[in-house]
Amino acid sequence: MAQHTRTRAAYDLLSSMRFAVSLLTVLAIASVVGTVLKQAEPYPNYISQFGQFWFPVFEALGLYDVYHATWFLAILSFLVLSTSLCVYRNGPGMLREMRNFREQATERSLQHIQQRAEFELAISPATALERATQYLTSNGFRFRAVPRGEDGADTLIAAKAGSYHRTGYLLTHCGIVVICFGGLLDGNIPLKVLQLTGQKVIETRDIPQSQVPPQSRLSPANLSFRGNVNIPEGTSANVVFQNVADGYLVQDLPFTVALKKFHIDHYSTGQPRDFASDIVVTDNETGERFERTIRVNYPFFHKGVAIYQASFADGGTRMQLKGWPLLSPRVASFDVAGAVNQATRITSGDTEIRVELSDFRPFNIEDLSSNTATSRVEVASVSKKVLDQLGSGAADNSKKDLRNVGPSFQYRLRDAQGQAREFSNYMLPLQLDGAWYLMTGVRSNPNEGFRFLRLPLDADGRIDGHMQLRALLLDEKSRAEIGRRFARNAVSGSAVSETMRERLAESAEKVLQLFALRGFESVGQFIEKGIPQAEQEKAADVYVKVLEGAALEALQLARERAKLPSAPFEPQTLRFVRDSLTSVSDSFAYGAPVYLQLVQYEEIKASGLQLTRSPGKNIVYSGSLLLVLGIFAMLYIRERRIWLLVKPAQGKMLLAMATNRHTLENEREFERHKAALAAAARD
Repeated sequence: MAQHTRTRAAYDLLSSMRFAVSLLTVLAIASVVGTVLKQAEPYPNYISQFGQFWFPVFEALGLYDVYHATWFLAILSFLVLSTSLCVYRNGPGMLREMRNFREQATERSLQHIQQRAEFELAISPATALERATQYLTSNGFRFRAVPRGEDGADTLIAAKAGSYHRTGYLLTHCGIVVICFGGLLDGNIPLKVLQLTGQKVIETRDIPQSQVPPQSRLSPANLSFRGNVNIPEGTSANVVFQNVADGYLVQDLPFTVALKKFHIDHYSTGQPRDFASDIVVTDNETGERFERTIRVNYPFFHKGVAIYQASFADGGTRMQLKGWPLLSPRVASFDVAGAVNQATRITSGDTEIRVELSDFRPFNIEDLSSNTATSRVEVASVSKKVLDQLGSGAADNSKKDLRNVGPSFQYRLRDAQGQAREFSNYMLPLQLDGAWYLMTGVRSNPNEGFRFLRLPLDADGRIDGHMQLRALLLDEKSRAEIGRRFARNAVSGSAVSETMRERLAESAEKVLQLFALRGFESVGQFIEKGIPQAEQEKAADVYVKVLEGAALEALQLARERAKLPSAPFEPQTLRFVRDSLTSVSDSFAYGAPVYLQLVQYEEIKASGLQLTRSPGKNIVYSGSLLLVLGIFAMLYIRERRIWLLVKPAQGKMLLAMATNRHTLENEREFERHKAALAAAARD
């Protein structure tokens, strides 16, 4: 008996509406999380976003792949069971109620209905009944007439309309069952079972897909999957990768996808407007080929697998680069060849550096009026007194100036210890504040924005002049000659003693020596430590003037050694010298001993495809249709029941009307029916 009671209690709980609504609420909250939080991303992305504290918490809750989490699938299963039991428990009663005319109503019960009226019969009861039934029929009511009273002289007409609104409840519940069942199909429960039993293991190593072991591969017959693959032009793929937890699974496809050509259209601003892929799908079993063009929202379906155009990327663009030393007195550049997603090695002095080319962009839209894209590489401890003398090289405009600034490429420089910084270099020069610069950005991790270093161009629009000047500013052997030139040209006349010239030359050498250590940072630190605070501002002004004068002489010396004519003494030349000083100073905080300049490239595009097999999709669509129909039936179909009790002995007719919802429309409808039936009872 106790067992029967517990079983009955469990049945009542599972089949109750409150239990189903509770489960549905939890699912709704989980779906919100799954919508807001991007799903099935690589774990490092979540670590960067949430940090080391919250990452394991969200991982334990399964929030990174909500729709495939065990608890989510368990709730779906319970919701299917609960709603099915609810339909089984209440469905027969609803169907009986839809067929029931409620002709058992008594005069006493009709007197207790709120909407009621009573008429005097001015015509024969038979005529009144005939007119009343005709009116009810014309207004969409179905009715049943039954005798009443002890002798059966009275007649009750029980009429109803809109009783099919109860189908809304059944359709809604059935729709929820169908939707949840489709979700269970796409949840790929068989794969979950294989993972729990150890037959399938997540691969975490970064190895070629051909080396992935069988226990980390899924067969083409897999029930449900969603994976992505980037295919460069002229290549093909027969697998996709599914991100699972901290690794991936390789999904073998029943066909091979080859990319013939990738198309992309841009707006006048350079932003992508539309992109499409010309693909060739070859069936692995029959060898049949299908040539199609897919674009966003226009996929191609084959063997239950949908091929979507999801994104685009670089497919291995080949680039010719020129490397320039930044922190050594070396002048000559060196050539570097590479391709995106490949690595090469360069040598800087005795150090070997690994160059990992990661991306190439043929278009870049930048706001040249803001400081975001052009901010300098900041030196945290630099003396403000020195910087104030030179001014900031950053733009400070309030209006936006969006332009396509041409190609750029990104790469990482990794040292022998494995430490890496990411760089982003523009191929074409940018005009900022009336001067032309090559821009190179740097950041320490992907969550940061790029900080940019400006490399000024010379009068010929080349970077060579800046690099020649930079080399002399850092060349210890050339400082004495630069100092002598500065002393000779800075002061003239017989009144200036040779001792004064020598001291001025020594001062120039000292400033150049300080500058070669850490740029303005070392000059500023020297002023702050060696000069009284009251005299620091004046000293900064003197040191800057000496440094600018020495740099101007270094420029002339560099051009002389390059067998070029002397630079004219004009504002443009002084601007170039000042920009070069700022650039060399910022190079110490740049984080790399070399600058890589893009000379030419051969672009190779890649199409990002998403391939999905979703057997539950159409089932979910069907359930959604049932759900919508059910909601409309509940909201827009009103059940109305009318009872007419004709009492010939008393010459009266009693009218009562009941609805499933009390609205103003019901009041108006009752008044209309009352007036019409009252008229039908009169002669």
